[in-house]
Amino acid sequence: MSYRTPLEARIARKTTKAIVDFGLIEDGDRVMVGLSGGKDSWALIQVLDVLRRRAPIDFSLVAVNVDSGYEDYEHGTIREVCEARGWEVRIQHTSIGEVIDDLLEADDTPCSLCARLRRGVLYRLAGEVGATKIALGHHLDDFVETLLLNLFFGGALKAMPARLLSDDGRHVVIRPLAYVTEAEARAYTKENHLPVIGCCCPACGDLSLQRQRLKRLVMELEREHPGVKHSMLTALGNVVPSHLLDRRLNPPAALRATAAAGQAPAVAGARAQLRAATPGMPIAPPHAAGTAPLVLHRPPPE
Repeated sequence: MSYRTPLEARIARKTTKAIVDFGLIEDGDRVMVGLSGGKDSWALIQVLDVLRRRAPIDFSLVAVNVDSGYEDYEHGTIREVCEARGWEVRIQHTSIGEVIDDLLEADDTPCSLCARLRRGVLYRLAGEVGATKIALGHHLDDFVETLLLNLFFGGALKAMPARLLSDDGRHVVIRPLAYVTEAEARAYTKENHLPVIGCCCPACGDLSLQRQRLKRLVMELEREHPGVKHSMLTALGNVVPSHLLDRRLNPPAALRATAAAGQAPAVAGARAQLRAATPGMPIAPPHAAGTAPLVLHRPPPE
């Protein structure tokens, strides 16, 4: 069975690579897809359905949409599209919008709080629908932008994992689009005639100024240096802990012990070479932890 278009083939290949690299989907899994109606979640369920039909393993899909309770939200359209394509779907109506209005400060952006509340609903629904994995539509650009947000404004060197175990150990969250760019997800959703639906939140699409600035920065860098986004994503999987300043990774005492253990054989070898090259000349005992250079003691003049 061949893919319908070159774009679908490319996205399917990248999604398959992420699934294999991070062990995202296994035989017998029931994957619950968080379907918001945005371009990314539509692209996710579409490509997973394509892969499900071709995969050598057996897994099932169920789309779950969390309605935040905003007026005019087109949850009916989401149901119609899913049913027309043979996708199992569940719509969960909530009052998240009202809760956000009560908790949020006047100048705060509601997106992060909304995401946390919706994640809680997804965790609860995962048990109800028998899901073994929860799939979210975060793509390559999300990984890169989150890395830079934390680096520039959060004082932390972190992004998001492709596979995450919830704090209580009950749920596994996966991000199969980790290698797919935002532009590819957008084009794939359009190619498949899937309707992009806003959440109807008053702040929908109004990204924080920090994230907007970083999106522009990454776009500018990508224009000037094609491939820079992929380089940053590669960096997330090529971490060198010994070259960072986190003392939890590199405790000073452990470093000293490691250095001493590593230098001991080299010091012993150097001393043996010196003895062979300078017979009869005494050599000072090694310094503690092997940190000082070897010193030759020449005999005093007669």
